[in-house]
This record gives sequence, C-alpha cells and structure tokens, in this order.
Amino acid sequence: MEEDKNNGNLKGEANSDENIVSISGMYEDYFLDYASYVILERAIPTINDGLKPVQRRILYSMKEKDDGRYHKVANLIGHTMQYHPHGDAAIGDALVKLGQKDLMIDCQGNWGDTRTGDSAAAARYIEARLTKFALEVGFNAQTTNWQLSYDGRNKEPINLPVKFPLLLSQGADGIAVGLSTKILPHNFNELIKASIKILQGKKVNIYPDFDTGGSIDVSEYNGGKRGGKVKVRSKIEITDKNFLAIKELPYATTTTSLIDSIIKANDKGKIKIKKVIDNTARDVEVLIELASGVSPEVTMDALYAFTLCEISISPNACVIIDNKPHFLTVEEILETSTFNTKDLLRQELEIRKGELEEKWHFASLEKIFIENRIYRDIEECETWEEVIEAIDVGLKKYIITPGMTDADPAGKIRLTRDITEDDILRLTEIKIKRISKFNTFKADELIANIEQELSEVEQNLATLTEYTIAYFERLLSKYGKDQERKTTITTLETIEARQVVANNAKLYVNYKEGFVGTGLKKDEFIGPCSDIDDIIAFKKDGSFQVSRVSDKVFVGKNIIHAAVWKKGDDRTTYNMFYVDSKTGRTMAKRFQVQSITRDKSYDLTKGGEGSKVLYFTSNPNGEIETVSVQLSPGCSAKKKVFEFDFNDIAIKGRGAGGNIVTKYPIKKVTQIEVGKSSLGALKYYMDEVSGRLNKEERGKYLGQFDTGDLILAIYKDGSYELKEPDEFLKYDVKELEIIEKFNPDAPVSVVYYEGEKGWTMVKRFQIETSTLSTRFHFITEHRSSKLFYVSTHPQATLHYTYKSQNEKFEEDLVLQEFIDIKGWKALGNKLGDYKLLSTKDISPEIIVEDTSSEDNKSEEEPKQVDLFGSVDPPKKDDDLNTGDTIEFDV
Repeated sequence: MEEDKNNGNLKGEANSDENIVSISGMYEDYFLDYASYVILERAIPTINDGLKPVQRRILYSMKEKDDGRYHKVANLIGHTMQYHPHGDAAIGDALVKLGQKDLMIDCQGNWGDTRTGDSAAAARYIEARLTKFALEVGFNAQTTNWQLSYDGRNKEPINLPVKFPLLLSQGADGIAVGLSTKILPHNFNELIKASIKILQGKKVNIYPDFDTGGSIDVSEYNGGKRGGKVKVRSKIEITDKNFLAIKELPYATTTTSLIDSIIKANDKGKIKIKKVIDNTARDVEVLIELASGVSPEVTMDALYAFTLCEISISPNACVIIDNKPHFLTVEEILETSTFNTKDLLRQELEIRKGELEEKWHFASLEKIFIENRIYRDIEECETWEEVIEAIDVGLKKYIITPGMTDADPAGKIRLTRDITEDDILRLTEIKIKRISKFNTFKADELIANIEQELSEVEQNLATLTEYTIAYFERLLSKYGKDQERKTTITTLETIEARQVVANNAKLYVNYKEGFVGTGLKKDEFIGPCSDIDDIIAFKKDGSFQVSRVSDKVFVGKNIIHAAVWKKGDDRTTYNMFYVDSKTGRTMAKRFQVQSITRDKSYDLTKGGEGSKVLYFTSNPNGEIETVSVQLSPGCSAKKKVFEFDFNDIAIKGRGAGGNIVTKYPIKKVTQIEVGKSSLGALKYYMDEVSGRLNKEERGKYLGQFDTGDLILAIYKDGSYELKEPDEFLKYDVKELEIIEKFNPDAPVSVVYYEGEKGWTMVKRFQIETSTLSTRFHFITEHRSSKLFYVSTHPQATLHYTYKSQNEKFEEDLVLQEFIDIKGWKALGNKLGDYKLLSTKDISPEIIVEDTSSEDNKSEEEPKQVDLFGSVDPPKKDDDLNTGDTIEFDV
C-alpha cells in the first residue's frame, strides 16, 4: 500500500517517513529544470544584448585578453572555458560562427566559407581579436551587471552593455526543449536608420538582409513572428541559350548543398541538364549547362521549383526577457534595443557627470588648500586628528557646502557636497614638489574645462533623445560605408511544379485493350510526359477517364484518344459526333475538360446504353473545323452528303447533350478544314517586377496574340529578339528598352553612339530576321558603342542636347525625315561627331486599336502606344506629349 501511494504521488512530494520521491514526480520536476536550463543557458538569446551565454562569454573573454593584437583561437577557447561549463567544442563552434558574421570579431586565417560550406581551419592555426566596432558598442565595466561564474571562482557579465541591435543584425538560431528561435539577420544601416526613426516617434518596418544576396519576398514576413514566412531565391542569369549562371545564394544554403539538390533533381528527371560547374572563388558562380533543346527560362523556373535555388524560411522571433521566453516581432525587438541603448547612454552620462563633479570638487579643494597656504596650519599639530581638524577648519573659511547653515557666501566657493575625511586625506597626500610648482592660472583653466565638459554632459542628459540619435548617426557614418543591402526585396511569383517539370518519360497506349502508361513500349507512342502528369482517355462508348501517369493503367477498352491532361486547361477543346442509342440521332458537341475526379468514368453522351462515338478530335487552341458528313446510301434522306461547321455550335459543359446533326444513319465523317481558334486571341501581360509573362492582367499589357503572333524585345545593349508568347517566358526588366507585340511593318528608329568612329548615328530599319529566341545586335558591338534612343513609333521624334566646343546645344530630330529605312545591319547616317547629353521623346500622340482578334474588336477600347513600346490606356490631357527625358554619362 505504501509503495502504491508513493507511485501515485504525482507531485513528487517527499514521503515524510522514508523521504522517497516517486519516479513520476522526478520526471516532472527534473524535466522542467532541464528545459529551463536549456532555454535560458544555451539556446535562446536575451533581448538585452542579443547574445546566447556562450557568445557572451566568448566576447567577454576576448575583451579581457584584448591588447590590440591577434590571439590564437585555441588560446581564446581555453580562456573562455573558465566561464563556460560545456567544453571546448561548443566554444570553438560558436566562436567560428561569430567570426563568420564579420561584425564583432576580426578574423585572421582560414575561417571557412559560409557560401561553399567549407569549415574553418583548426583552432591552433587561426587568430582573432575584437573589432573596433565591438570595442565601441559592446563593453563598459561601469554599466555592466555581474554574477559569479559556474564554479564561483570568477565573475562574468549577466549581460553585455551592447549599444546596438546586435541580435537583429546577426540573427539567431536555437532549438531548446519545447520551443525554438529563428531570427533572420537584417541590414546594418537599415537597423540604425530604423532606430533613429523610433527615437523620432515614427513607425518602422524592417526586413531581412543576407550576406549571400539573392532576392526575398517579405509579403508574409509578419514581423518575423511565429506564423510568418519568407521566400528566398538565388540570383540566376541566362548567359546564353545553353548556360545558366547562379550568382547569388539563398540564405543558409551553400554551393555544395545547392549543387547536390540540382543533381538530385536531374537524376529524378525534374530538370534536364548536362553538367554543373562550380566556379566559386571571390564571388559565387555556379554554371549549369543545359541539355540541347531545353528552354533556359523553363529550366530556371524548374530550378526554383525543385532545388534549393528557392527556399521558404519560417522565422520565429523568441527571446529571453526577465528569464522568460517571449515571442515578439522584429520591430518590437528593435524598439526594446533602441531604448536599451538610450538607457545605457544615460547611465554612461550620469557616471561621467559624477566623475566630473568629483574631479571639479577635488580640483577646487586643492586650489583652496594651496593658494591659501592651509598646509602651513598643520605645522604645529601634534596628532593626526589635529591635522585633519586644522585642514577642515581652514577649508571652511573659503567654501560653502550643502551642510552649512549660517555661512556667509561672500567670496566663497560653493561645493556640490560636504567635505569628507577622504577629501582631507587626499589633500595631505599632495607632494611638496607639486605645491611648490602650483600654477593658479593652470588650476583655473583646469576647473573651467571641467565645468565646460560638465555643462555638455548635463545638456546631453537634458536632451537624451537627440544625444542618442547623434550616437546612432556617428555609428552610421563611421561603420556603415560598406554595409549596403545585398538581398533584393521583391515579389516572387509561385511556380507550379506541373508547369515546369521536365518531360522525363514517354507515354504509350494500347487502344484496343484499354491500357495507357509509360511501360507499354511495344504499343503506340503518344508523346513525352512527366511522372507527375495526368492522362486523359476517351473511349468509343462516349465515356472518358483521367488517371495519374504510371507504368500501366487500365482506363477501358476501345480507346479513341489519349493524351496528357492539364487541370484548368481552358484552351483545349474537343469536337465530337456520337449516336444516341435511345433516339438513333447523331449529335454534335464541343466541350472542354477543366476539372474532374481522378479515376472516375464520365459519360459524354445522353446516357443511353449502346451509344457510340462517330467522330472525335482534340483541338489545343479551340480551333474550328469543317467536316463532310456522308449518310448511309439506303437511308431516305434526299441529301446524302453535306458539310458541318463546328463553329456553328457553342462550347458547352461536358454533360451537355449537344446539337442534332441528322436523324439518319451516318456512313462516314471526313475532316475538310481546320481553321483558326474560335476562342479568340490571348491577352498577355508582363510583370514589371519579375519580368514574367502572364495572362492574369498583372503588369504591363502587351496586346492580344493569336497563332503566329510574336513578341519583340529590344534591349539596352542595342539588340533585339523575337519570341513566341508563352507563360514560361521571363525577361530581365533591367535590360529591356522596349517590349511589345511585334508588328513586321513597323520600322525601328534608332539613335546611337558608334564607338569606333566616335560619331552619333541615326538609323531606321525593319526587322527581317525570322530566327526566334536569338538576339541580333543592330548597333556596332564596339565596347564604347551606346544606345541613346530607340522607338517603334511611326513618327519617332527626338529632342536631344549635346555639347560642341564647350557650348551646349538643343535640337529636335524627326527620324523619318532624316533617314530612309535601310537594312538592320546598316550603320546609318551621321548625326554629329559628339555624344548626346540627354534625350527626350517628343513623338506625337498616336491612338491605335488592337485588331489582332476580329471577334473581340468591338469590345476593345482604343489604346495609346507609350514610349516603352507597350499598349496602355489613354493618358489624361495633362500627361500627353510629355515624353521621358534621359540623361547620359559623358
């Protein structure tokens, strides 16, 4: 019974008779003790200085050993061990990580590379010392609170008096028992500027910045609090159609891990590449050679979708406040750090004020003691007590202290405090040599300097906020020169894996037996597919089914059409004739399949058993077609051959019965003609942030594109390129001068500087090349050649300025009057032997209508062609004919 009672003692209370603690109680108490220890002493930083205990002990040990020279890291580790109870390995790892952040520790030797994942050299080979920044912002023994070390032999700081938001600058990671922290690093300059704004009473928002660069989407950052996330991407450039170059990495990703993820994605068939080359040295460069015929734009998106070129990070800003974990936003952490800095500066000023007051107090006493020869009053004294009293009486003749009540202030010096025995003792310790060389003028000058500095300190205390702002501004000017933001803040679109996965398999079909899959290599080949695709199969009985791609899947016998199916496809349209078994009539229908339930059979007929399909086609862009219908010779119809145009019937849902074609039996249906799309042209836009084409009305409107229409892109380096519109297309917005729907009849007007001859040239040409996805340079490729102006406006007119013989001139130029249309390789006509200083497009307003789709012509409003080459809604009256002024470096 006693044992049962002890086992049931859930609170772990000691048994009064035998002093026994139950196991359940031990689990509860000991686990909480351990969890608290890990949280407070190992994993989570404090909000006061932004450091974990091991980091604090490392920096304090380095300050103790600081003599301006480098110290062996092994020596620093050993010195830190007198404060840290967890061994040299933990100290060494933490010291290296602190050093790699390049803020508080000045490193010498091989400290590894966070970009490549290379580890640091052994501790006996590398050296370190505190940076000037660390010495300035991190230490002050007078404002530090102390505690005993773990063994009681030494004292260590509870928190370092850090006067800078160190936690947000360096970031923090830690996993404790039951909770974790992940605070992302932020930009040095932005933190200081934000602290200044906080002191000015303004609202701030700060966002992460990583040494590895890349780009970041902070739309869901949520202040770094739990539940938020950021999307981070590497910087990938298209060097040519066969190579991609990764120039910047996502945070916490190394070139080694990145290359491993690329190779793994290639092995799984998600992307198609030939090889990966790591050229990383001073700068990151990972070259990816593409397989032949693979689109670099699609591969770039696939890299973001399937590799570590894009990662998602979930921040979790957890810090220790008053020995308890708290979850805050980064703005709240910054605000706390800012006001903590302000308080530390106040403490320093008050300490300095006290020091100056003491210095002034003793300097005044010393001056009185020597000038008035009070030291002679002690010559007759026989005891030490008489000496003290004589000096005290002598001083009181010339001073007024707060303790005096009936003192006559005339000609006396007012002290800030009463004279103590220690003050008198210090006066007795003055050497006779100093008394003999005493200079009243220098003593007065010393006191005046002390009073002036004391006045400044008091003024700073009275205007503490302004003083703190000035402190942050000094830090910014002194240490912020090379601290520009490295990570670009942008909006990153979500890339669907299905859209960019490489076709890593081949799809086959057995029409008669009803099997579809990638393993039926003896049967009929349909086309390439990926292992995450869906397949759609239509059968002769008028039913269809969608299933996931696999080696072999049964969808039903007598297949008439099978293909890869894309969810939400609103362009692929199916045209079909079927015989309704109930009425004997032949029905025609047009439909799309945009959403389904996998592995479920759907009926496209009216549901009568015995219905069958007579004619079926799949049209990827909703093309219309005309068929010839031949009736059975024995039927009673007068006209046994006639044409049927599918454009005469509307596209409806897959469950619609369709339109009646004939009530007579049909012998044969023959396709006569396939026309253009009946769905109309596609409207394309370009996202001006990401440079990606889209149909979601996001960004700059480019126009309506039908079969055969192309996109013209003219670049700032003096080249152009034609491409077919595609949602996979992506342009570098910074390189673009014009992007628009290509009009083969529109001339391109150009003004450029010919570097070899040193002339400014004018040319007009029509694009006659037909090769797609290839850039053609229409200005000379000399390194000094420069594009000044380009336009596809039919009446391109330019206002420009130039300097000749130290005199500035302004001219207008109507390009079509200056030069006729010539070949795109022609140099053009000389405008002058000078460079242009600035250009301004003053082409007349032109209103055009987008006539790419006759069906939608009446619905489209007139559009105005802007200077960038795209089509936008008309501007307001006060915005017309203003143009863009561009100035050039000469």
